[in-house]
Amino acid sequence: MKVVVDLTRCQGYAQCAFAAPDVFAIHGDEALLYDTDPDDAQREKVVRAAAACPVQAIFLDRDDTRIRQPAPETHVTAPGPEKAFERTGRIVVVGASLAGLRAGRTLRREGFTGSLTVIGDEPHAPYDRPPLSKQVLMGQAPAWRTGLPRHEALDAHWRLGVAATGLDLRGKQVLLADGAKVGFDRLLIATGVRSRLWPNEGEAALDGLFALRTPEDAEGLRQRLVAGPGRVLVVGAGFTGCEIASACRQLDLPVTVLERGPAPLAGALGAVIGGVAAQMQRDNGVDLRCGVRVESLEGDDSGRLRRARLSDGSTLDVEVAVAALGSIRNVEWLEGSGLAAGAWGVACDAGCRAVDVNGVVTDDVFVAGDVARCPHPVYDYQYLSLEHWGNAVAQAEIAAHNMISGEGERWPHLALPEFWSTQFGTEIKSVGVPTHADHVVIAQGSVAERRFVAVYGYHGRITAAVGFNQSKWLEFYAGLIDRAAPFPPSFRTTDRPTDARPVAAEVPDRPTPHATVVVTGHGPSERRATLVRRTYL
Repeated sequence: MKVVVDLTRCQGYAQCAFAAPDVFAIHGDEALLYDTDPDDAQREKVVRAAAACPVQAIFLDRDDTRIRQPAPETHVTAPGPEKAFERTGRIVVVGASLAGLRAGRTLRREGFTGSLTVIGDEPHAPYDRPPLSKQVLMGQAPAWRTGLPRHEALDAHWRLGVAATGLDLRGKQVLLADGAKVGFDRLLIATGVRSRLWPNEGEAALDGLFALRTPEDAEGLRQRLVAGPGRVLVVGAGFTGCEIASACRQLDLPVTVLERGPAPLAGALGAVIGGVAAQMQRDNGVDLRCGVRVESLEGDDSGRLRRARLSDGSTLDVEVAVAALGSIRNVEWLEGSGLAAGAWGVACDAGCRAVDVNGVVTDDVFVAGDVARCPHPVYDYQYLSLEHWGNAVAQAEIAAHNMISGEGERWPHLALPEFWSTQFGTEIKSVGVPTHADHVVIAQGSVAERRFVAVYGYHGRITAAVGFNQSKWLEFYAGLIDRAAPFPPSFRTTDRPTDARPVAAEVPDRPTPHATVVVTGHGPSERRATLVRRTYL
């Protein structure tokens, strides 16, 4: 049986761990890890655990209705051309991902009975990525048992292992690597991201250098970790890099983490809270070095990784290195399509409709998941690209609903961004956008005990909250963000620090990736934009 937990909802009550201890386990105070594909002998206990979950965050292959399903429509619209499409049109989803699967299931649930085709460049059915850097590396679940529940139950034509190579908007066709063309009436782009590879090709070929994105990546890295390398080098201290370091320490392996910035997670949480994450790593035996980068990797005569030369002049003897360098959005196949797609992703409106190079919203092309870049009214209508599990689910459901709805029935994607990370026995969760801030304050708890809530503010209003082992509070702070509550928060709690004073959040300055556009023509009927851009790295 397949099990997936929506960890953005989980609040660490641990009822599941009591009901099915062989499947669910709490590490530290609140960090939940679980077997993604338990033995059928555990079925009764797992079903009981799902029923006992106070926030209904667990869903199984027998029931996928528990993750933030939009409320069903109660009104009835008279049939018309739009309604006819809703039942009989052709929809193509490019991206056999979490977002692609969730969109397909939403389409069917809301009554779409037409042709549905799902295209994916990987040979696998959709799988859950978060366990790859957690349960899989620690040996709690095989890489091949991370598939998402019941993809086979979706009434769709699956084209797996073949990449989309082009998009003909005028002809409404997706071009595939095998030469085939797939026609559509409406298209959903859910191609996600891929790992940024090591920049030096010669060094990238060394045996012992890994990235972590796919089940194959996770399985290969797991085998090397089990072999007991003398030292593991992790390059990059974002969430993936930190989780890999955590797995190494849990396996009692020496690990060095290099981060070019001032602190781990500084790009997502700012340097102040990143400093807390840095101390947490050092307390757990990680050799963390910030402001340091790799100058070169070296191998032996057989091509196996042996050492790394660093920018501070030191040398490390390493047998395994993981390049956790961030991600690249999968948009190359859209070059020349006429869509506003580039290193930033695919631009779309709040209804998930794609934007073309002229800035005009399209009617029949939608975007969801990691590859989407859409405006969020809560954050000054800035275009945001969010690589988080919860966003992929929520945005996919909005996109799917809007694909088969009339103009007056479409919904905006206004869900607040949420993410989680389990590392060093600590559950780090966030609601809102921490980098959209100028100040941060520890509003509750104790930093020294690694149990606190940090609240972020921008121009006098609350914009985000991050909890370390305090996930039960985040729903409350989400309500404050929605109401544009004033910052700093003035309410009193029993665990409010006596010296709770806001400080500069020290968030990174992140300019939007540039798009070079050439505009031609004179009158309004002639002026057109052309996107001139070829670089994705």
